Amino acid sequence: MTPTDPGSYEVYLLECADGTLYTGIARDAEARLAVHNSGRGAKYTRSRLPVTLRYRETQPDKGAALRRELEIKKLTRTEKLRLIETQEKRTRHEPRPF
Repeated sequence: MTPTDPGSYEVYLLECADGTLYTGIARDAEARLAVHNSGRGAKYTRSRLPVTLRYRETQPDKGAALRRELEIKKLTRTEKLRLIETQEKRTRHEPRPF
């Protein structure tokens, strides 16, 4: 799932090898995941490799993505895990295209 609008951004949550969670924004979360796992991502994730993409949501522009990133960063760990779980449940129950 990549953003369809060229101006859109994704807010994403990574789970690091040590179990911690990292929140960021990117135009393409999958591509950014590869950068993190190559050791060229955020300083925080470099010493906690490998990282796994656990959550992402599309925002219409960079400003909205930055605001949402801040909202997510303010959540407790439990709330972030609930956000991840909610998305995973929704994804499992989505009808598959034929």
